Amino acid sequence: MRLSIVKSPNASQYYVIKDYYNGKKRTSKIVEKLGNDKELRERLNGRDPYEWAREYIAELNRLEKEGLEPEVIARYSPAKQIDKDVRQSYHGGYLFLQSLFHELGFHRICEKIEKNYKAEYSLSGILASLLYTRILFPGSKRSAHEISKSFLEGPAFELHQVYRALDIISKESDFIQSELYKNSVKQAGRNTGVLYYDCTNFFFEIEEESGLRQYGVSKEHRPSPIVQMGLFMDGDGIPLAFSINQGNSNEQLTLKPLEKKILSDFELSRFVVCTDAGLGSAGNREFNHRGERAFIVTQSLKQLKGPIREWALEPQGWHLSGTRQEYDLREIDEEKHYGSVFCKEQWVNIKGLRQRMLVSYSPKYRDYQRSVRDRQINRALGAIQSGKGSLAHTNQNDYKRFITRTHSTADGEIADKTLCGLNEEAISREAMYDGFYAVCTSLTDEAEAIIRINKQRWEIEECFRIMKSEFKARPVYLSRDDRIRAHFMTCFLSLILYRMLEKRLGHRFTCEDTIAQMRGMNFQYIKGSGYVPCYTRTDFTDALHETFGFRTDYEIVTQKQMKEIMKKTKTK
Repeated sequence: MRLSIVKSPNASQYYVIKDYYNGKKRTSKIVEKLGNDKELRERLNGRDPYEWAREYIAELNRLEKEGLEPEVIARYSPAKQIDKDVRQSYHGGYLFLQSLFHELGFHRICEKIEKNYKAEYSLSGILASLLYTRILFPGSKRSAHEISKSFLEGPAFELHQVYRALDIISKESDFIQSELYKNSVKQAGRNTGVLYYDCTNFFFEIEEESGLRQYGVSKEHRPSPIVQMGLFMDGDGIPLAFSINQGNSNEQLTLKPLEKKILSDFELSRFVVCTDAGLGSAGNREFNHRGERAFIVTQSLKQLKGPIREWALEPQGWHLSGTRQEYDLREIDEEKHYGSVFCKEQWVNIKGLRQRMLVSYSPKYRDYQRSVRDRQINRALGAIQSGKGSLAHTNQNDYKRFITRTHSTADGEIADKTLCGLNEEAISREAMYDGFYAVCTSLTDEAEAIIRINKQRWEIEECFRIMKSEFKARPVYLSRDDRIRAHFMTCFLSLILYRMLEKRLGHRFTCEDTIAQMRGMNFQYIKGSGYVPCYTRTDFTDALHETFGFRTDYEIVTQKQMKEIMKKTKTK
């Protein structure tokens, strides 16, 4: 900063001037108007204004050099228009994601890939933009490119280069996953003792089947082509590996190929695979009974054969964890044991594989299942009374499964119309299993530990929910298979980035709140001075700054400070 004196016939005005670069052009800005000769002499008790002004500016420069910025005084005129086509506000919430991006070595992975391609753009820059916008401002690739222009650091690439980068991301998917796993182990460690596997599907607006897009069993019951995603998650809820398969694939057959990649590319050999009943086929159980691997699979009691099912449901022979006392479920004190979990177990042979079956019973879980079914029964009654729409059920959990349809009268004659009513037999059949839950495993650990591991499967279901709702991974408007794979690759990587952020913050905040507050971390640019935060400081923003070791929540962040912050987020 320097002193400027504007002289007139009647007085001399003193100003603090700061020189800066606006792009490549050097310009100046008035930082502070100090006053005229008369005003300063009165304020300074007769001291020489020129001498004082020089000392004052020298002190400002000293403070600036030491990083102790003085107060910034910005002057605005109601008569002066803002510059045309010049951005006034910027988004800065992505800086925390950028810090994680570099901590996990995404940029180094991209550098390795770039050596094999003659790209005229930064793969790291494009991938970073796709991940940050997927988390904070999900949308199309075009919208991602436009939104990235509002970031403090705008994109150094064009839209057509984004689509070219997708081709590379698709080709290098396996390499990116394996390298990222190795980096994450070094940086944060990974809990790979238990791996959770599940599948979901994503629908397309394009109705025509082609390649990966095929008509299959939609979990959302949409009449649209789908692709299927298989996902492995570690014991901390962080995605490990994924695959994209044709929409008409048998999801039971998707586990082995992806697990084999984990065994070879990730060099893991000792872990427990936990899946739901639909993915726990005899073949998958046998595959995970080899070497140092094991399995935990939920077991449907309804599908068990007679003698085993009878044993599982009979009221005698139950224990509380850590005790030898036997309980009869018909005689337990429900008030005392309402929140307790009773267990029984035995080794069984299912399709030629010897495995341990654990069955649990909880009065609290029983009442929960009853309340869910009661609501479904009420919906079924409402549908019967209205007589509107189809009453045929579409899946095993559809409330319409409790509706029976009769096409003849009581004496056997053909009825004029279909008679509908509640299927009391189906209701009673389901009620038999209220409160019961079963898993099969090759482990010999305590029953309580195995049940606890299995209950954590909700986290992989949450991973899918986040991708579909918060990240808006669906619907998919891409048509080429390689770009479809790349799209889901960016969704998968975004999920890793978000889950790592969640872990760093100690799981103190909800997904919705985290994304909403980071999305709102905007800044107003004051030309020549710096950036004014336009967001509300909260416990969440405090936690972000404390976790990542830099702050953007001062009344103004100078240009120099912001450059240092940007540099810090990339020096990993």
